[in-house]
Amino acid sequence: MPLLLLDLDNTLLDRDGPFRAWGERFLEGVGAPPTDLDWLVSVDADGLTNRWDVADAIRDRYDLRIPSIDLVEELHDGVVALMRLDPLVACALRIAADAGWVPVVVTNGTARQDDTKIRKTGLDRYVADWVISEEAGVSKPNPRIFALAAQRARMPLRGAWVVGDSPEADIGGATAVGLPSVWLHRGRRWSDTRFAPTRVEDGLIPAVAAVLAG
Repeated sequence: MPLLLLDLDNTLLDRDGPFRAWGERFLEGVGAPPTDLDWLVSVDADGLTNRWDVADAIRDRYDLRIPSIDLVEELHDGVVALMRLDPLVACALRIAADAGWVPVVVTNGTARQDDTKIRKTGLDRYVADWVISEEAGVSKPNPRIFALAAQRARMPLRGAWVVGDSPEADIGGATAVGLPSVWLHRGRRWSDTRFAPTRVEDGLIPAVAAVLAG
C-alpha cells in the first residue's frame, strides 16, 4: 500500500478560479475597473504571496481604510466559500484508494485556513490524512515534511509518488527525497534545469492514472 502524496491548492482543489471570482466581486465592490483583476492575480502570485502583503497592496492601491486583518479574513473566507471539490477528483482519489494507494495531503499553508478548506469541501472523506506546513513546522520542498506525512500515515516513504503543481515545492521536494513525481503543468512549460518531474499531466485525474499505470 504505497503513499500518494498530494498538494492541495490547484492540485486537489481549484484555487485559481475561486480567487478570480472573489477578485471580480471585490473589485466591483470598491469601484475598481474589471481590468484590475490582472493586477490582483499578479500580486497574489498563485497564493504564494503572504496574505498580509496582498491585503496591504490592495489597501494602498485603492486607498481603503478597512484594517488589514479584516481584508485578510475577507480574502480567505471569500475564496474558501467558492471552493468546491470536483466530483471527478473525488472519484480519482477513491479509485486510487481502491487500488491500494493511500492519499495524504502535503501542503504549505496555515493550519486553520487549509484545515478549513479540506473539511469544508469534503476532501477529508477521500484522503487518509493531511500535513500542513505551519502545523508541521517545516515546508515543502524540505524532505522532512514528506517524511512526516509517511510517519503520520504509519507507512514507509519508499514506493510513494508526489503530485503537485509547484515546480519548486512539489517536484523539487520529490527530487530531494528521491521520489517519482507528477507535475500538473496548468498550461506552463517546464523550465527548471536542476531537476524534472517523472511525468507531466494537465490535471489530477490523468496524474492519478499515470501513477497507477507507473
